[in-house]
Amino acid sequence: MKINKAIFPVAGLGTRFLPATKAQPKEMLPVVDKPLIQYAVEEAYAAGIRQMIFVNGRNKRAIPDHFDTAYELESELEAAGKKELLAVVSSVKPDDMECIYIRQPKALGLGHAVLCAQCVVVNEPFAVLLADDLMVGEPPILRQMVDQFDEWHASIVAVQEVPAEQTRRYGIVAGTPVNDRMMDLTQIVEKPAPENAPSRLGVAGRYILTPGVFREIANQPRGVGGEIQLTDGIAALMRREKVFAYRYVGKRYDCGSKEGFLEANVELALAHPQLGPGFREYLKTLEL
Repeated sequence: MKINKAIFPVAGLGTRFLPATKAQPKEMLPVVDKPLIQYAVEEAYAAGIRQMIFVNGRNKRAIPDHFDTAYELESELEAAGKKELLAVVSSVKPDDMECIYIRQPKALGLGHAVLCAQCVVVNEPFAVLLADDLMVGEPPILRQMVDQFDEWHASIVAVQEVPAEQTRRYGIVAGTPVNDRMMDLTQIVEKPAPENAPSRLGVAGRYILTPGVFREIANQPRGVGGEIQLTDGIAALMRREKVFAYRYVGKRYDCGSKEGFLEANVELALAHPQLGPGFREYLKTLEL
């Protein structure tokens, strides 16, 4: 079993970033010089995935437009001899990458968004990437998880330790360690109160799932917030199959929050080969 397909649930309204997201998708908000969705797609591509499935919503034409060919722009850049910029534009969608767009008719939750892509995934294992979780690692986080899947051939969720007071923001897991990075899951709970959380290990926005999860999602009732939760589908899948948690090597920026988005922009700007040195000097001039 090889991971060839990745699902990107991008139908959310991005209300935490209003008014910036009134007319543009939150996934198109730029971190330094690339939109969030491009970071996630590049991570999937680096993991060997070539079929990108976007579960899209209304008024989100900017996402397919971003990954489409921009004939006029490319012609202008070529005519002007701007080869470096032309290469940047052309690299957004490599020739061997396929983009598929599916409409999620109603915002019924992450589990429902994943279920919308079943017609394309069918009976293959697949990845799920949440674009507002910007993940930085070497090798890339999803590459690390694909390598683990090649060994264990089972569903895997990425996890990180979170502060006790933040368990209400995450799916929280518990289980039995099998090595220093992998845990055989026995429990996964969506957004528990701190006093009810089985641990402080929270699920980050990266998953590798077997197709059996579709059956579980399709047959489950609505969960927290009245939504069809992916976490509940994974919990049901655990009764039939092994599911593992993986402590990834790297850093996650919660770009669904304004604080995390600003942190990502500052830290990635400092790491940028061209912008970094000058930006660092600028920051030194600020009175903090």
